[in-house]
Amino acid sequence: MPAKSKAQQKAAGAALAAKRGEARKSDLQGASKEMYESMTEAELEELASTSRKGKPERVGDK
Repeated sequence: MPAKSKAQQKAAGAALAAKRGEARKSDLQGASKEMYESMTEAELEELASTSRKGKPERVGDK
């Protein structure tokens, strides 16, 4: 499942870094914290590896 926005891709990247031990879990907030708790490392990697080119900053942006 590819990311739908740049913000979603960035949040997944932050959650993935924490899941791998490259960042602290306590630094996560908002969507990245929820992603950390509810998604597997493989799911986070898939979202985080999505290209940002052509994506809106947020889903509601045009």
